[in-house]
Parts: sequence; C-alpha cells; structure tokens
Amino acid sequence: MKKIGFLSFGHWTPSSQSQTRSAGDALLQSIDLAVAAEELGADGAYFRVHHFARQLASPFPLLAAAGARTSRIELGTAVIDMRYENPLYMAEDAGAADLIAGGRLQLGISRGSPEQVIDGYRHFGYVPAEGQTDADMARGHAEVFLDLLGGEGFAQPNPRPMFPNPPGLLRLEPHSPGLRERIWWGAATTPTAQWTGKTGMNLQSSTLVMAESDKPFHIQQAEQIAAFRAAWAEAGHTRTPRVSVSRSIFPLITDMDRAYFGGDARSQDHFGYIEPGKQAVFGRSYAAEPDQLVKELAEDEAIKAADTLLLTVPNQLGVAYNAHVIEAVLKHVAPALGWR
Repeated sequence: MKKIGFLSFGHWTPSSQSQTRSAGDALLQSIDLAVAAEELGADGAYFRVHHFARQLASPFPLLAAAGARTSRIELGTAVIDMRYENPLYMAEDAGAADLIAGGRLQLGISRGSPEQVIDGYRHFGYVPAEGQTDADMARGHAEVFLDLLGGEGFAQPNPRPMFPNPPGLLRLEPHSPGLRERIWWGAATTPTAQWTGKTGMNLQSSTLVMAESDKPFHIQQAEQIAAFRAAWAEAGHTRTPRVSVSRSIFPLITDMDRAYFGGDARSQDHFGYIEPGKQAVFGRSYAAEPDQLVKELAEDEAIKAADTLLLTVPNQLGVAYNAHVIEAVLKHVAPALGWR
C-alpha cells in the first residue's frame, strides 16, 4: 500500500494555449484540484514553491484555503526554499494553516533549487554569514523552525502586558501539536539524506538526484533512501519515518492522453547540469498503456522503497484533465501494483 498524491508547480502563463493564465488561476485551480483529488480517493495534494517566477510561491494561504475546502487529504509542499524564510514567521503561518486543516499538513522544506534570479534570498533580507554557504543558511533556518515547532517557551514575558500571559516563558502562537513530526526535507545527495535522517525529518526525493555514480536514476535514488533509513535508525528515533518520491506517470487511455504524452513512451534517464559543476541525473517519465506501465513501474526500486508517491501534474492543462490523470493512475495502475 502506498499513499498517492499529486505535486503541482502551479505554472501560469497568459498564453491562449494555457488553461492557467494568471496567478489567480493557478491558486484557485490548485484548490479545485485538491478537492477533486480527495473525491477520487487520492491521499495528498502537494505544491512546489518558486520565487520570482510565474508559479506558485506563497504556500500558506494556499494550504489554508485547501484545508478549509477538504477534510481528509494530506496537504503539503515539495519544497519550501528555506533560504528565503523567516523561521519564526513561518512557524506561525504553518501552525495556523495546520490548525485550519485539522492537522493534515506535510511540509517539505529544503535548500531549494536554482532560482530565477541571482541570490534571490538577498532580496528577502537574508545573507549567509561569513564562511557560510546559502545551503548552510537554509539548514540554519530549518533548525530554528524545527525547534519552534516543538512548542517550548523561549521569550521573556512583559511584566506589564496588554493581555494576561500564561506562566513561564512564551512560545509562538498558534502552536499545532504534532506538526514537527510532519516536516520533510528534500534531499538530492546521500550526505543530505543522512543528515535528514539524523535530524528526524521525513525524506522527500524528486525526479532528479545529484549524480553520485553512473547507475540508473531509480537505483541512485533507492540508495539514498537506504542511507536515510540507516541514519534514522542510528540516531535512535522511535517513530517510523516516511519517504516520498516524485514521478511523471501518464497512463495512455484516451486519444487526448496519446496526443499529449504518447511521445514520452520513449523517455529515458539523462544526465545534465542544473548548476555549474553540479551534475544531476534526471529520471525518465512513464507514459504507456496501463498494462505496460505496471510492468515498467514494478522495476523502479525507489518507488518500491517509498511509502508515498507524488504524481507530477501538468497543471496548465486544467483541473479536469489533471483529475483524469490522477484517476487513471488510481484506477488502472495502482491496484495491479499492490498500491491500493
């Protein structure tokens, strides 16, 4: 059994070829797709966060709105770029959104990917300390955020407050119990996966990892998952960790499916550079008739190792079509693989 959700980047463009032509369209359609996915029996609605781009950017209003419109589905991110975040403000926003959703948030955070502008986090007021990298800064923000989610008081109360205070040091409010255990880190390397396990966060792995060998993508990803679980066990955490992987999966059922994605049936892994000097291996897309998809997906070692599968959706094709893709996976692929 696996949890199956969708992952949307929330792209929008004013082109007449797009069903998502404005930021408002992207946000409102994201909520509608979360509602549709819940009705179809999916388990999660996850959203990417990119700054300075025609994509989803500010996650907490979206998560709160989707939480108010749904009742069961998990609501998450994959991922929030912690280089840009004030961890105190984020803890308040996350607590509020989680309470609105009834404790269903699954927040993926990370150092983030290359962005649309140079050092965009500097425009948000964050600069790595001397001797630090931007990745160090992101991890520092994350560690503060995780501590705050524990709910311990840390601020000295005013002796003459406007409103009465509870006894002791004060914490940020609203506090949502249990949210700390529902934080995930997006890792793309074995050392980062190990750090994630040691820190006690769940693991998210995308459709690319940094190339650490010449092995196929799914094998390298599965090795990182194994390293994460070993580090988790060595750290002595008592709960069972979760692991998600993302995949582009398109069952070819209708003529529209074949027109859109029939060409992806020949997709293969490929190696490339997402930043200078940093080679990554990009996972293939899966597009085929359902019976063939079942055979191909059964050989994906990283999917086998994960408990959660996030389906990347082409959101600019509209809510109805993306709901069709999700339903096709749930109905025609998942049962044959034992995911349902």
